[in-house]
Amino acid sequence: MTEKKDEKLNLGDTFPELELNLAGGGSLTLPADLDSRYAIVLFYRGHW
Repeated sequence: MTEKKDEKLNLGDTFPELELNLAGGGSLTLPADLDSRYAIVLFYRGHW
């Protein structure tokens, strides 16, 4: 089980590295796989 972290990022903090499994297969590592310095990441839980 992953460790729960409840700390918020503050102005100037570096985004932590995350590896996400994609619904269509494969994975995405943030922020390494982003092509831009700035990005918006949307987490959508889908239909339950």
